[in-house]
Amino acid sequence: MGIEATSAFIVGALTAGGGTFGYIKTGSVPSIAAGLTVGSLYLLGGYRIQNRQSYGVELALLASVILAGSSIPRALRTHKPLPIGLSTLALYGLYTFGNAYRLQK
Repeated sequence: MGIEATSAFIVGALTAGGGTFGYIKTGSVPSIAAGLTVGSLYLLGGYRIQNRQSYGVELALLASVILAGSSIPRALRTHKPLPIGLSTLALYGLYTFGNAYRLQK
């Protein structure tokens, strides 16, 4: 399994876990919905990358864009650990999957 698929699985699990943690901690339904949705995009992307199917890297890159768009502004505004951690995952995903997308073209 390549680094992109492994990365997508790990980031997907962490993102879904972060959303679940947010729900458990605060009861926030948007946290669990967003975490599970973005996590699912990463996991589906990882599955497609692993099986050499089309659009795997693109799905993981899309998940990274969505995660970055939602977490980076919150991290800059609040300076809280969870948004900062999610922003770090998003930036890692943007780098990893953006580079993989660039190299496959």
